Amino acid sequence: MTMSRLRKITRRVFLIGAATVAGGVAVGYWYVTRPYANPLEEGLAEDEATFNPYVKIGSDNTITVIAPRAEMGQGISTTLAAFVAEELDVPLELLTVEHGPASSAYYNEIMMEESAPFPWWDDGVLASLARGAFGTVATVLGIQATGGSTSTRDGFDRMRQAGAAARHMLVEAAAKRLGVSASELRTKNATVVHDASGRSLTYGEVALDAAKVKPPSTLRLKDRADWKLLGKPQKRVDMLAKVTGAPIFGVDVLLPDMLFGTVKMNPVYWQKPRSADLSKAEAVKGVVKIVPLETTYGHGFGVIAENTWAAFRAAELIEADWGTPDYPADTAAVDKVLSDAIASGAATAMRDDGNVNAAFADAPQDRVIEADYSVPFLAHTCMEPQCATALFKDGRLEIWAPAQLPTLVEYLSGAAIGVEMKDVTTHTTSMGGSFGRREVDATIYAAIMAKAVEGRPVKAIWTREEDVRHDTFRPAARGRLRARLGEDGLPTALDIRVAVPSIFANMMRRTFPSISPLGADVTVTQALRDQPYAIPNYRVSGIETDLGVPVGFWRSVGASFNCFFHECFLDEIAQQGGFDPIELRRRLMKDFPAALAVVDKVAEMARWGEKLPQGTAKGFAFSLCFGSWVGEVVQVKDTPAGIRIEKVWIAADVGTAIDPGIIEAQLTSGAVYGLSAAMGQEITLSGGQVEQSNFHDFDAMRINQCPDFEVAILENHHKMGGVGESGTPCAIAALANAVSALKGERIRALPISKDLAFA
Repeated sequence: MTMSRLRKITRRVFLIGAATVAGGVAVGYWYVTRPYANPLEEGLAEDEATFNPYVKIGSDNTITVIAPRAEMGQGISTTLAAFVAEELDVPLELLTVEHGPASSAYYNEIMMEESAPFPWWDDGVLASLARGAFGTVATVLGIQATGGSTSTRDGFDRMRQAGAAARHMLVEAAAKRLGVSASELRTKNATVVHDASGRSLTYGEVALDAAKVKPPSTLRLKDRADWKLLGKPQKRVDMLAKVTGAPIFGVDVLLPDMLFGTVKMNPVYWQKPRSADLSKAEAVKGVVKIVPLETTYGHGFGVIAENTWAAFRAAELIEADWGTPDYPADTAAVDKVLSDAIASGAATAMRDDGNVNAAFADAPQDRVIEADYSVPFLAHTCMEPQCATALFKDGRLEIWAPAQLPTLVEYLSGAAIGVEMKDVTTHTTSMGGSFGRREVDATIYAAIMAKAVEGRPVKAIWTREEDVRHDTFRPAARGRLRARLGEDGLPTALDIRVAVPSIFANMMRRTFPSISPLGADVTVTQALRDQPYAIPNYRVSGIETDLGVPVGFWRSVGASFNCFFHECFLDEIAQQGGFDPIELRRRLMKDFPAALAVVDKVAEMARWGEKLPQGTAKGFAFSLCFGSWVGEVVQVKDTPAGIRIEKVWIAADVGTAIDPGIIEAQLTSGAVYGLSAAMGQEITLSGGQVEQSNFHDFDAMRINQCPDFEVAILENHHKMGGVGESGTPCAIAALANAVSALKGERIRALPISKDLAFA
């Protein structure tokens, strides 16, 4: 690494770190040297003991494990519980698993570490120092968060240590009770056993005494060879509740004397309505009150009624002059802003190897490839629409909601109605999908509505139309890519420019508008700057382009569009250079064994290179994202009814596979999510307002369209990767490459259905 490159990265790390700390260091820096209090200590029953923020045991031998990450269908409550159960020597079926309270004790360290702008494969001194610094920032801010495919990785050491510490304390207490040495005891099925005398004590029998034992300063965790649960598929701890329809989701909350509500927000973003007529809405039978909602997320009205139907009906009858947009008013205008930005000279280089300008300066025209790619805005469309329940009473606010950021929910929802965070309590429910959507707007609106009817809880459920039109969308983006090929057909230079709104800047506008983010948004060039391709002159630049539309984290974030740009352009390079697409990747990945193994495995699975029937084609894509190395092959067939996606093969190196069943489910569900987007999804604007409103015009892949899947899980890399989002990017790119191979025309814009139909 050159000294100039080192200085650029060092400065960028400082700027991004400063931006992250700015939000909380002034009030929270002292927490770095002081552990957060155990939130389970409040509200313990007389016959219940807690050993750390993750474990409670009752005298009746009820063992409760806190899995403090949002369960949105990805199985995280099972995996986190298994970490504790493994070290505690307890089968999963003996545990009660809860999300637990909102608390800074459950801060997500790995999520913050991965904000450092270094590739996953960079284990150098500077990268390690930056990750450590960002981890310290996570401790300072104490933000409890679920996202970035980090929950398993963040909990791997922490929650195993929690189980091991509790087991140690229980054994010490049992030894004292039995009058023997702790070394003579073993544990099994929530019981401490003394084989020599045949005596035993359940964990519950010694729990109260054990909680008084000083935790050990060091712990030896089980070797992998001794794992009984980890590394094997487990029964999902939430499965029974879901298949029996138990009331575990946000929309299921029912409380005494409850009111029901919905929201009608200004479809012109960020603006207050110029005028409004509420008379027709207020006349609807069952309507209790209509209150203004003026927040950093948006402006509109909260309708409170005796039932949800009355609230929905009244919201439809609100008449308002919503104003005109101060941002690009239609999709054509959005495209022009992105096109102008990509053509401008202003950009931040996030990877700059070699000398790209010199490499292109003398390049023969026939050795240069250039292409523009584009993607639209996308909505999340969770099956459970946005919802939250709030109760304001006696100066305290209580919230029940599906929340990915429960500590921010408490801070921002309380602040919206003048309640301090210490007087807010959040109960996090299971989620009917999220994909990055569950921020804090739903809880802020519910809190404002609850204050308006103090003493009665309000459950606010959004209509599907409101949910689609007031999403925090996956950004629209444009990429401009050019490559110079050498005499051997391999690329000697690659220059990539991406114009896209900054997700972090947009989210700060919604949550902490007084704080201006510093440094480059690493999501802009995610899955471009950090890919394992050895190209001598390699530049990746980001152009943060404000489009005025709310954007946020969508499954796989920047990788969702950048993998499409990068991997489809690599297929163009392969075609021009005379290479098979997979052989080109092999050549460029020669220095990355984990990547090569993934490519080789998925090629073997898909029988890449075999002669295919007429009207059938395969496409390949690779991406390193969220710590996992993923390769996918998609096979498509031309039929009279349109293109049929027949099969998808996925190979993923996750480093350490904790639960193969959940990993496979996440990789395939991520692929389905990506295929749905690539096939036919887009959010368009007219008059500054979103044109789509429901599944009839923003549809997903239907079950009859879903292909067969074959998945291989590899464990070659020395670090554990995430899987919640890793299956999405390659599915998009591999499908586009397959369709390009099938039709002989390059797919450079999504969705594909703008030009071709799917069967």
